[in-house]
Amino acid sequence: MVLSGGVEAADLQVRHRFEQVGDVKVFYREAGDRNAPTVLLLHGYAASSFMYRNLIPMLADRYHVIAPDLPGFGFTEAPPRGQYAYTFDQLAATIGRFTEQLELERYAMQVFDYGAPVGWRLALAHPFRVSAIISQNGNAYEEGLGQGWAPIQRYWKEPSQANRDALREFATPASITWQYLEGVPDRTLVAPDAIALESFLVSRPGNAEVQLDLLLDYASNVEKYPEFQAYFREHQPPLLAVWGKNDPFFLPAGAEAWKRDIPGADVRFYDTGHLALETHGTEIGAAIRAFLDENVK
Repeated sequence: MVLSGGVEAADLQVRHRFEQVGDVKVFYREAGDRNAPTVLLLHGYAASSFMYRNLIPMLADRYHVIAPDLPGFGFTEAPPRGQYAYTFDQLAATIGRFTEQLELERYAMQVFDYGAPVGWRLALAHPFRVSAIISQNGNAYEEGLGQGWAPIQRYWKEPSQANRDALREFATPASITWQYLEGVPDRTLVAPDAIALESFLVSRPGNAEVQLDLLLDYASNVEKYPEFQAYFREHQPPLLAVWGKNDPFFLPAGAEAWKRDIPGADVRFYDTGHLALETHGTEIGAAIRAFLDENVK
């Protein structure tokens, strides 16, 4: 069936696939015409590609949309600790190879939370593959780090067992619920099934240790902030920042900071928390669509 604009109805259906990338079986969601411009959606904590379930159909009539689950998250199947290094360098290497196996030669990139340092590494490695950037609470500046990082920063400075154990509540259903709801004025807008799914997935045996490894390695992202910022200054990618202004982890100052390096950056704030798409998906989705239509051909 052909819809208006020559779009095949089948292209708007979201397909759920796996791609074997080395020892990792990457799960991903895909929609849209593969000959159309690509948009790569990279999720963060405490989420998976499920966070893009409503955004993908808003883009698929004009764009080829790909949303993978990072190793350690969602339905991606990765080796246990000791057989796979749960670091951001390794996550970026896996996702980078994933994009190459899918022959994604150029793409706009939407990043959130952990997806941001993965995406920034992809951009550093191949800057001319990135046509545009949308950041939804995906940080690249120290002034964007909120008080929620205080116990994690203690772990960076002193990676003792005691400081590691102090963070164990981070990878629990209670913490995930808090991250979804903190800073949200109208909690009825947050789908409980999203919280339930992510709580179940993060609670799998062995996953807590994976998450603690990634929390420790997040310090490597902060160390690389100057490199990421140099990329922004040199390449001036079109950039849209859509930010939940009540996020306890990533502050509005981190979004505003882009204007130093990319004067034309479009920075927008929404009265919500960390997972802004849960409460403002229609509004943010419209902004993303308009931004892509203007900047990605």
